[in-house]
Order: sequence, then C-alpha cells, then structure tokens
Amino acid sequence: MTDTTPVRLRLSGIAKAYGGTLAVRDVSLAVRRGEILALCGENGAGKSTLAKILAGEIALDSGTIALDGQPVRLLDPASAHRLGIAVIYQELNYVPTLTVAENVLLGRLPGWGPVVNWGAVRRQARTILAPLAPDLDPIVPIASLPVAERQVVEIARALSLDARVIVMDEPTAALSQREAGRLFALVRRLAATGVAIVYISHRLDEVFALADRIAVLRDGALVGDRAVGDTTRAEVVRAMVGRGVNELYPRRESTPGDPWLEIRGLCRGTKLKDIAFSVRTGEIVGVFGLLGSGSDILVKALFGALRADRGEVVVGGRSLGLPTPNRARRAGIALVPGERKEEGLVLGMTVRENLSLSTMPAISRRGIIRRRAERLRAETTVRELQIRTRGIETPVGRLSGGNQQKVVLGRWLQARPKVFVLEEPTRGIDVGAKVEVYRLIENLAEGGAAIVLVSSELPEILSMSDRILTLSDGRLTGEFHRGAVSQEEVLDSAIGRSAP
Repeated sequence: MTDTTPVRLRLSGIAKAYGGTLAVRDVSLAVRRGEILALCGENGAGKSTLAKILAGEIALDSGTIALDGQPVRLLDPASAHRLGIAVIYQELNYVPTLTVAENVLLGRLPGWGPVVNWGAVRRQARTILAPLAPDLDPIVPIASLPVAERQVVEIARALSLDARVIVMDEPTAALSQREAGRLFALVRRLAATGVAIVYISHRLDEVFALADRIAVLRDGALVGDRAVGDTTRAEVVRAMVGRGVNELYPRRESTPGDPWLEIRGLCRGTKLKDIAFSVRTGEIVGVFGLLGSGSDILVKALFGALRADRGEVVVGGRSLGLPTPNRARRAGIALVPGERKEEGLVLGMTVRENLSLSTMPAISRRGIIRRRAERLRAETTVRELQIRTRGIETPVGRLSGGNQQKVVLGRWLQARPKVFVLEEPTRGIDVGAKVEVYRLIENLAEGGAAIVLVSSELPEILSMSDRILTLSDGRLTGEFHRGAVSQEEVLDSAIGRSAP
C-alpha cells in the first residue's frame, strides 16, 4: 500500500448529536484499500458512534460517506451490508443455538422457498471458512466454540457479504495472547486482499504492532491522524487524554507497615502448588503470570470463590483456614474480579442497587432496606469516585467500562475492607479511566489497605507494585522490588526460566 493506493472509504465532515451533546464533531477520515487504520480514544470519544454510523444503525446529522469514490447513504444495517461494510462488535453478534454454518449464512440460507438445502449450507460455509479457519467444522454449534473461534465465524460472515470495509471494535478484549496473535495474522491477510480495516482499540501495544495508521478521537473530534512510523506511544496517549504517558501512573513513596494478609501453603490440584506470600498494610503486591499460570485460580481461592485443597489464609493475625466468600468478606477481604460484567455487577440493576450489594446489613433494619440511607451512601460514593452517570437510578449496564469498574470498587469501599484483591482492574477500559483507577488504588494503599494486584499488563505491574511476584504453572517463580527489575526479567521469571 502506498500514497497512490485508491481510497476505499472516505468520511467527510461527519457529525452526530444526542440532544444537545455532540458525540461526533466534523470528523473527516480516509482509509485506503488494504490499509489497517487504528481508531483510538477514551470512552465517550466518539468511536462507537462512528462505528454505528458505518453499520447503518444510527443516522448521521451531517457529512458524507463515500465508498470507492461513490457517495453512499447508510439507511440501515441491511444497506451497509449490501454496500460491503461489516462491523464486528466487542459483544459478538451470533445465534448461540445455531451451528457455525447457519451463523455464517444467517438470513441467506440457500434453498427453495421455506425448504433449506442443508448440503449447500455446509458446502458454502466450508468454502467461506477455508481461507480463515480450514479446520473449523461448520456443523458444530457455535456456542461450543471458544471466543476466538466465534470471532472468526463473525469475520467469515462479513466476508460472505463481500465486505469491502470491516470495522472491528475491541476485538481482542476477551482473547488470550496466543488467540490475539492469530487474529492479527488474519487481519493482515484480509488487508492483503484489499479489504480496508478500521480497528478500534485502546491497547496501544497491539495498535502499534498491527496498524498502518492511527487516528485519535477526543470529545468527538479528530485530534490526530498519523502513520504508525511517524508517531510514538507517548504522542498518541497525549492526543487521547491531553496528558503525557509519564503521568499515567501516580508516584507514591511507599512505607508499608506490618504483614496483614498472609497466604500459607495454598494448593488446588495442579493449578496452585504451595503458594505462600504476605502483604503488608499500605503495600501493593503485584502478581504476574501468563495464560494458564494459575493467577486467576489464586484470586478466587484467596476469596473462597474456589475452594483450595489445603493451606491457610490469615488476615490481621486471625486464621480463616480455607476461606469461604462469607468468611473472607467478614474478615475484610474485597474481591474485584476480572470479569466485572459476569462476576462483579448485576447489569440490569441500577447504580444505587449495585453499590449496596456488599453492605445490605448496614442499610437494613429488620430485613427492610432503608432507602434514604441507601440513596445517601450511593450519592456520596458516586460523588467521591467521580462516577460518570446520569444518576444513581441509571442501570449500571449503560455505564462505560471505567465507570462500571468504579462502581465495583465503590461497592466494596462502602464495606471498608482492609484487603483488596484486584484482578485485571483496568481490563477493557480506556487510558483516561485507567489513570483514575490507578489513583484509587494508590489512595487505598496510602490509607493502609493491603492490596494484591493481579494483571497481565507488565507496565501496570511494574509501575504500580511495591513488590512483584511471578507465577508459572501454579508455582511462585520469582519476587522483585519496584524499580529494581526490568520487563524482560519479570517475563523470563513468569515463563519459568529463572529460579524462585
């Protein structure tokens, strides 16, 4: 691809408002054939609105869209599909009760009237899947596949529509590193055939590894559009949030107190093998491990969500034995799970109701919730944590990822625990929201909390942790101190190359 490569998709002066709020303001972009354009920005920057405009889900207020030099009108999703524009959202759009083949050809099953030609369905699906995943069986139920393979099915459906433009919204959010690597290879193959890719992501490492160009939105406006080779991570961060990359992580002089959380000989099958460490008051202990290391099992075992086979958890000198969630909560342990939507929140409930989940006894009298006390606590937490919501009666599912994470943290803060177990606390949230979560974590440590921070993001672990523990194949393989270790050393230890 060169500067003379024809433009496949051109947006000119695109604007969209909701009420009096401009979600997208005068955005003009061009994507060439075979180009991978990364679209970056904080939550609320306008990325999703732009994607929905291209999907035909919402109408633009002003501006024009052209495909291969011809003006087009995207009246609805069907018109976008006919024109060759496909949008693959983070929340995959498939029918779980149908097979892979049926999902690939959804709405276009070959046959005669109401009679489906199932042989043709399987043959066509195999042909479409062949260049993407030749070993994927088209007759298996899609619900039986891992997330990465379901994503391939969505891409195959897009290609079956002769897509000229594919928009991918946070496609690696639920993928492992290995699965993400396969996806990158697939995206590059698609681009090599001339498909224009718009790749929406907040993960800058993968953006710089994959994209040809990076466009940045802030507050609905385009504030940056540079070739990957002509910019840096620091420049992109500053464009996204208006602050430098060095300001991402708070700077705190740590003076931890006495040991408060102690883990002694924790074992669970082959997943956890004689895990032992302690965390002092005011200390952040980072735990880093690769996929399958056992870090996710450790988090749940500490809180009792998964029961260990043997070992002991001690809080403030008091043994919990093998904890249960109730015993852990009463001892002052808070768990912020990595899968906040599935394990940390009730998405159909309001912000107020979610904030109250950990403190029901405190706001109840004889089994009846005192609504005034509940509302007062919720409003105070929203104000103190700067949770961006229209009000405490807003369903929590409507909040951005960063604000949802604040609700999970706020719920526990109302219970005043002394130990926080944080699993992937910034997963799926934008750079600006990460800064706010980091400051919350630092404030907790400064207030004397003992914090276990489990993260797969090495810069986060290195910058936020007072001590770093590495985990490999269920065993602790290393311990390092803040400022005295490199990314390479931590990664080597997590792979299991270095001695404990």
